[in-house]
Amino acid sequence: MEAAELGAWLRLALTPGLGNIASRKLLAVFGSAQAIFEQSASTLRQLGSDKLADALQTEPETLGDQLQATLAWLQAGDNRQVVTLGDPGYPASLLDIEDPPSMLYMLGAHGTRAQAAIKNRALCLAMVGSRNPTPQGENNARQFARVFGAADLCVVSGLALGVDGAAHDGALLGDGTTIAVVGTGLDRVYPKQHRDLAHRIAQDGLIISEFPLGTPPLTANFPKRNRIISGLSQGTLVVEAALKSGSLITARLAAEQGKDVFAIPGSIHSPQSRGCHALIKQGAKLVESAQDVLEELRLPYAASTVNADQESDGGPEETALLSAMGFEPVSLDALQARTGLPTSELQGQLLELELTDAIARLPGGLFQRISLG
Repeated sequence: MEAAELGAWLRLALTPGLGNIASRKLLAVFGSAQAIFEQSASTLRQLGSDKLADALQTEPETLGDQLQATLAWLQAGDNRQVVTLGDPGYPASLLDIEDPPSMLYMLGAHGTRAQAAIKNRALCLAMVGSRNPTPQGENNARQFARVFGAADLCVVSGLALGVDGAAHDGALLGDGTTIAVVGTGLDRVYPKQHRDLAHRIAQDGLIISEFPLGTPPLTANFPKRNRIISGLSQGTLVVEAALKSGSLITARLAAEQGKDVFAIPGSIHSPQSRGCHALIKQGAKLVESAQDVLEELRLPYAASTVNADQESDGGPEETALLSAMGFEPVSLDALQARTGLPTSELQGQLLELELTDAIARLPGGLFQRISLG
């Protein structure tokens, strides 16, 4: 893309008061971003308000700096690109949503499976959930995504802490690919804890943003990017979510876009499961395994590969203590009452199980068994 054309698209994106829907209407009338800014004020007023026409006639103060920064970013590596609504590389699935972004910044090696996946929405599944999942929820996200990766299903998520990060990691561990849709400019990583994960995704997958370079992690940007996560995907799987979770926004958008919505049930006592239970009551498909999702999407998979992948991480050998724990959070006193074990012996067995990741220690002195199946 030439500098003049890029500058016109940036100006379109930076014009105050001009949203994606209005931009798309203007592009439909005039054919290109450059052509919009060649129109007279009177012509533009016929298509919108006087205020918007005046805004389009005024060059944003930050345009020059933003253009130079974007050109420098593009020249810094061959794994960077900017695609626009008029670009053949623009994800076709996003053209079906109500307000597709006029520009997308992409970071990832050319020719990756992730880039192929966004051209075919049937190859993408969104996975979202809590930023503060239970140990079981985080493990579910990683193990489900690992199976999806092994089945050549691209996992799309938001690079947030918790379920998002586990989903990206699991897909890569399954020798699959993943797409991270972020709420900042691509010249920064948020959260910082995911810097290494972001580098791994950029090598084997794709990182996407609609926000200009330099955009900080503003709260309003994260719900906004959720429509892209659901829009790129054939379905959305919610792993764990509270009733007021942003993940439910993604699920709602997916349903509005006519996509499948899946939810993993959890403990009736866990606040992190109530969002999933609410979705199931509203018609989301209850899933207990990654295979359930693959079958529902009618995607081919090798059952032996799925089973082997689950069994390779298979749960620990059943012991009397694990049986006594069940799958709900439980206190040391309750375990002692159930097992009759002396305190020192019980604590020793719990420590051994914790070191093998069979159980997790929770706040408040509670313990919970982790299912890896």
